[in-house]
Amino acid sequence: MKKAIVVGATGGTGASVTEELVRRGIRTVAFGRSRGKLEQLKANLGNPKHLTIAVGDAFRLNDIVTASEGADVLFHCANVPYHEMVSKLIPLGESVMEAANRLSLKVVVIDGIYPYGRRQADRVTEDHPKQPHTRKGKIRLAYEQMLFDDRWSRAKVMIVRLPDYYGPTANEASYLGSTLEAIAAGKMAFFIGNMRVPREYVYLPDAAFMIAELAARDEAYGENWHIPGAGLISGREIVRMARQASGSSKPVIPLGRGGLSLLGMAVPVMKEVVEMLYLTEEPLVLCGDKYKRLIGPVRATPFEEGITNTVRALQRKGQMLPKNN
Repeated sequence: MKKAIVVGATGGTGASVTEELVRRGIRTVAFGRSRGKLEQLKANLGNPKHLTIAVGDAFRLNDIVTASEGADVLFHCANVPYHEMVSKLIPLGESVMEAANRLSLKVVVIDGIYPYGRRQADRVTEDHPKQPHTRKGKIRLAYEQMLFDDRWSRAKVMIVRLPDYYGPTANEASYLGSTLEAIAAGKMAFFIGNMRVPREYVYLPDAAFMIAELAARDEAYGENWHIPGAGLISGREIVRMARQASGSSKPVIPLGRGGLSLLGMAVPVMKEVVEMLYLTEEPLVLCGDKYKRLIGPVRATPFEEGITNTVRALQRKGQMLPKNN
């Protein structure tokens, strides 16, 4: 990998992948719609000379083609809001794939676990049946089928699947991101879903490291890959660790179907979360055996360390001070 472009570089996964590529000394283009956010990302990384920014719209394939000049790998980290997924996800992916096909690029697509539907095994491998029962799961499965379509004969693509994630760059696209942001700020927080059931989360810097490892292997393309987290943890434990790191003791309120539906009257995306709540009650855990067998050890920062690092990074970002109130 000599030069990479990260589409959606200012999002949670995109920013983390960009940081990892820069850390490796790889010439990288950070692509996004907001010049201000891109410039802030570059500043946060110390304005490295081998990182350039490109402002454009991922739905316009010519914008991607222009920004991708000289690149050999494209990281597709852009996403669409929940309430626009059905109408916009596949057109976004087609724009990225058409650009990659024109330029004969390798494409690393970051995706989640929705296509699997309900859990049918304790640890889900890449061969787990895909039987989605939700609208978002079905559109994600159609998205996968589009990515691996034969029409992209000049592009090579892989899908890297993450569980729920957290980390310094995680934002509202992550269930846990807004919870940790609020705790770091010493504010009342919401936690989406069941706080008692242990679930899987991956620390984004760990995920970005493993994604970069996969992207550098020619033999990894044409397949699905799982990036597991550091084990299972309950919402209660996450909140305990985050409060300890932040010095805040403000309440954290769990949101179930009723609360999300009520919030959804004002914030459409919240209403869309309801159909995915089954994942907070029947957690699906990714198996990392394929990665370990073919790539190397899974990087798994302990939750205590990862959550502490995240909260303190968020406090620095917002120029916050720990509050004991």
